[in-house]
Amino acid sequence: MSAESRVPKPGIDMKLEVVVIPVSDADRAKRFYENLGWRLDADFVRADGSRALQLTPPGSPTSVHLDRGSALPRFLIVNDIEAARTELITRGVDVSEVFHRGAEGRIIGPDPERPSYGSLATFSDPDGNVWLLQQVTQRLPGRIDGNSATFASQGDLAAALRRAATAHGEHEKRTGRPDANWPDWYADYIVREQTGKPLPE
Repeated sequence: MSAESRVPKPGIDMKLEVVVIPVSDADRAKRFYENLGWRLDADFVRADGSRALQLTPPGSPTSVHLDRGSALPRFLIVNDIEAARTELITRGVDVSEVFHRGAEGRIIGPDPERPSYGSLATFSDPDGNVWLLQQVTQRLPGRIDGNSATFASQGDLAAALRRAATAHGEHEKRTGRPDANWPDWYADYIVREQTGKPLPE
């Protein structure tokens, strides 16, 4: 067997976008990092009562999430959580069922509304380091600056085009006619999706 044949082939994009930092006082830590000029991406209470507090250093593609506890996960962002989970299983990884958070805690199955950030799965490495898969297709406002779209890979771009094509098909059904200006519609949809702006009808 050649060395080349032993190298695993790349698969589904899994981007390390969030690292959780353990803190004893979330508000104090928030003030500290904001004083460093880090952008506040999110500060809200989830349905299960936990707090989502995330900041990003200037110019960084990776954010920090401030939290308490042990075995805090690193976030791997994917655009298709079922496909990512299947790929990890084929590589011999023990991955949890896809789940979402509700008022009563973890609920098995993807979020019924299929929102971005809503569907999750976890796995651990041999040393107990926890990884959290999170499906993101549309960004929260402020997570990406400006009015431009960028893609980390060909797979990311292809997935964005597929989502735009599906949405555009619904747009044409609503208008009752073909849209000759579909390239501009796709572009607008993809930029809005990445920057967290309302999507076109």
